[in-house]
Amino acid sequence: MHKFKIDKIKSASMKITKLEVQSFEMNVYLVKLYTHDTEGFVYDASDKPMRFHNSQQIRDAFEHCEVDEAVMIHDSPYDEMIGNPNKPEPSMAMPFSMQQPY
Repeated sequence: MHKFKIDKIKSASMKITKLEVQSFEMNVYLVKLYTHDTEGFVYDASDKPMRFHNSQQIRDAFEHCEVDEAVMIHDSPYDEMIGNPNKPEPSMAMPFSMQQPY
């Protein structure tokens, strides 16, 4: 899996086939990018997965990029946390607007 560096993304426009926002608890979002030939997560300057803390921060970081499709994925851990088995359904995916201003 490829590592997309946030510094390179901010310095030059790129064509993104799909931008996938993965939503976690406590306002933590990771972003996975798909281009015509590769896929991978966005990494910060310290070579760690880039943590976004709100949806507007994501829109701002990618506003100069051409994004064909954007979705938000949310997988709820609540059943597992209370001792129930994991749900067999896939994670919920919702359209994610990249339009500015939001």
